[in-house]
Amino acid sequence: MTHSELDSPEIYERLDPEAISGRIAGLPEQIEEAWAAGSALKLPPDYTAAERIVVLGMGGSAIGGSLLQALALELRAERPVLVARGYTAPRFADGNAVVFGCSASGNTEETVSAFAQAADAGAKSVAITTGGKLLAMARERGLPALTFAWDGEPRSALGWGFATLAAICGGAGLLPDVGRELPAALEHMRALGRAIGREAPEASNPAKQLARRLAGRLPVFVGAEFMTPVAYRWRTQVNENGKSWAIAEELPEMNHNGPVGYGLPAAAVPLLHIVLLRHESMHPRIRLRVDATLEQMDAAGLTAEVLDVPGGHVLAQMLWAVHFGDWVSYYLGLLNGARPSPVVALDWLKAQMAAQA
Repeated sequence: MTHSELDSPEIYERLDPEAISGRIAGLPEQIEEAWAAGSALKLPPDYTAAERIVVLGMGGSAIGGSLLQALALELRAERPVLVARGYTAPRFADGNAVVFGCSASGNTEETVSAFAQAADAGAKSVAITTGGKLLAMARERGLPALTFAWDGEPRSALGWGFATLAAICGGAGLLPDVGRELPAALEHMRALGRAIGREAPEASNPAKQLARRLAGRLPVFVGAEFMTPVAYRWRTQVNENGKSWAIAEELPEMNHNGPVGYGLPAAAVPLLHIVLLRHESMHPRIRLRVDATLEQMDAAGLTAEVLDVPGGHVLAQMLWAVHFGDWVSYYLGLLNGARPSPVVALDWLKAQMAAQA
């Protein structure tokens, strides 16, 4: 692929007939709409006495819970947020917990199973979905539900998976209310979108440039503190949009094991490219660790770089970094000659599971 093709309308017409780029570009507006919907949902009075928050979900419908968990930790919230991926609801998803079942389709089998268990255990349950079995279950049991319409990939519905949770929990007093920070965060995202969207030429577009550095490599994304789930989001977006393997790591934990293995296997070293997400409010000791990690990676022959996430409130930093990663994964898919939207392998696996239900 020549250097100019990411600037050519032809590649988008050929490889993105589903127009997922429009949904990526529209994420700020989606978040704004979802936040308003979440703010409008009033939980029953007894829900506000819950001791913890549990988010049930899988894939693109679970990442919102992971972002909420990181936000709550950063804001030193009184109530913990716990995320459970799988068929079984944890024992702490009980009468002392507000449990959110998140599934864009409403038919994610793991989430439907875990949500039923939590509801049976007396959890203060809430469904967030477009419909399906999850909504039917909530209505049958008289549980609160936030429904939304979405004609797109579950992973591109991040606003509905995250902003609804943050708005509901903030409005109910379960978590600190960061609604006042939302307008600045959205403008932060929109300014970024203008700089890295499809119309921005590669010569001045850092997302296109990073995608090109990642093309043909195995990306490793490293986050710290509230950027840890963002790095994970980058990984999963590269999997689905970029049609590529990727790895997510976390600092400072990575420093307690990873450096010992940086140089081996030798065949992997030239294939890896590491991106460390460094944010404005990073703990100063972790900032030092970023520099030391870069030095060790360089000594091992690895290529690595830092993406500096601009300052502002934690909400703005998280959403800016998510938006950047979404665009990078999209451009990487194009560079891989793939259509970013379809996930044929996942559709096949779901069909296999359905056939053996």
